[in-house]
Amino acid sequence: MSINRSILRLALPSVVSNITVPLLGLVDLGIVGHLGKSEQIGAIAIGTTGFNMLYWIFAFLRMGTTGLTSQAHGAKDKDECAVNLMRALLAGAFISLLLCILQVPLLQLISTFTHPSGAVLPYYQTYFSICIWGAPAVLCNYALTGWFIGMQNTRIPMLVSIVQNVLNIALSLILVLSLGWGLKGVATGTVIGLYGGLAFSGLMALWLWRKEQLVMPSFRHIINRHGLLRFAGVNTDIFLRTLCLVSVMTFFTYAGSNQGDDYLAANALLLEFFMLYSFFMDGLANAAEALSGECQGARDNVLLRRTIVHLFGWAIVLGAVFTLLYIVGGLQMLDWFTNQTSVILLAYHYLPWIWAVPLVSVMAFVWDGVFIGLCWSRGMLISMFLASIVFFAIYFTGISTMHNSALWLAFICYLATRGIVQTVIWLSHGKSKA
Repeated sequence: MSINRSILRLALPSVVSNITVPLLGLVDLGIVGHLGKSEQIGAIAIGTTGFNMLYWIFAFLRMGTTGLTSQAHGAKDKDECAVNLMRALLAGAFISLLLCILQVPLLQLISTFTHPSGAVLPYYQTYFSICIWGAPAVLCNYALTGWFIGMQNTRIPMLVSIVQNVLNIALSLILVLSLGWGLKGVATGTVIGLYGGLAFSGLMALWLWRKEQLVMPSFRHIINRHGLLRFAGVNTDIFLRTLCLVSVMTFFTYAGSNQGDDYLAANALLLEFFMLYSFFMDGLANAAEALSGECQGARDNVLLRRTIVHLFGWAIVLGAVFTLLYIVGGLQMLDWFTNQTSVILLAYHYLPWIWAVPLVSVMAFVWDGVFIGLCWSRGMLISMFLASIVFFAIYFTGISTMHNSALWLAFICYLATRGIVQTVIWLSHGKSKA
């Protein structure tokens, strides 16, 4: 199979999976929006944001598992393929158990970031207290998704996302519209949908396990000191890297809100352009994770370099397409997002910053995927840490004179710094050890 075909085989299902991710929150909002209480809509919006932020921190369960598994798959080490899944599932189960036990202080902590009003707070507490029990399903599915990608299969995560969303829609409609459970029905439908997705994911894992003729590892193998240290080292770096990422994105929203409601809304709309682009680039990054890890495991340095060249080719094409799309159709897209004239005009003023985002961020997306596959988590952490410093330095230096443009300049430089630093790491370290 050619490199380009392998990239498309892995990337396209990942793109579909990424696009379905926001549907959970959108479906909940759509159903609650017909209940007639704006406080419930606010509770769902804040709750979705809070859970996304919480689960995002533990994304290392997905990324770390992909890198380690793809290398084992490339080395044809079936025992290590099996043990990576078991370690990730145990870690996901343990972390989710802690989240459920600590749900009260977690609710208070997330509330300090999301600031629900007094009218919204009771509904938000109800939504949170139900949805937190979906944590084991979410985190264990992270582990399974990472394993599937590492095993060179992105179609299964796509099917899991579809099944999970269909279940969520059907159950929420039944519980809310037919049984009249209201907000509790929305939350309950979401949780059941998550476990339904996990059950389907488990069945698919069992099918793939048998297809690959894997054997259940002993507990002693799972807790092997060397393996655990590598597992912990990779995931700790990714965890800290994610904290840096979350701090930048959270501050971006906070900085916009400090300038007023119109600026907050305009920046939020413009970030949707970045999110839409990232759905496609993350799919390409997932392909990069699987293929680069497999090359590393097989010790095929020539194929690794060729694969990276092809990945950058696809990334540049995607970046150019989205840049052109945003230049030609940016204003029309803003009209689709909202009918508030003042917000559209303000967002349009800052739209040129969005034109720069796709091509500026190409390196960051591709290198993130490659570094995950190679398990170069320390390089990812270093690049993200330095990029975060650049972001805050530019923002606080320019905010007094450039105002909201300082925020977007800082974001552009943050994206560029990540890719530049990772390129330097590859040139200085990668070519000799890849």
